[in-house]
Amino acid sequence: MGAGVVQKSGDGGRRRRGRGRSRPMSEINVTPFVDVMLVLLIIFMVAAPLMTVGVPVELPKTAANALPGEEEEPLTVTVTADGIVMIQTSEVARDELVAKLRAIAVERDSTRVFLRADGSVPYAQVMQVMGALNRGGFANIGLVTDTGGPTLDDQDG
Repeated sequence: MGAGVVQKSGDGGRRRRGRGRSRPMSEINVTPFVDVMLVLLIIFMVAAPLMTVGVPVELPKTAANALPGEEEEPLTVTVTADGIVMIQTSEVARDELVAKLRAIAVERDSTRVFLRADGSVPYAQVMQVMGALNRGGFANIGLVTDTGGPTLDDQDG
């Protein structure tokens, strides 16, 4: 891949007729290695944002701005259209939700949690899950929505 032959020239740059002494080239060609590493870097940069929580829900649209990011991966609780409650991507029974949240809160530095709820879920069910989040030790609850919804003041935001 990177080996070659270098001709030894002892006559000051003039060409010699006939066979000269050849020795193997001992340098490693790193160009293919760098090319492969750059391609892998681009692949991981594109794929990393796609590896977030992937429970499909139809989020309601609002005109609110996005929350600033943080270092720790945010905890996400999702309420699907069927009323199923999920922590990250694992399903949790409603009667076990507070106990699991308390166990998670002990391990985490941040009390921030993101609540994603399908737009068709009744308001009462979303508030029950918010109450469970509060009892589980999470006081900083962010509601996740899609942008581009109504502004309620007849102005484009």
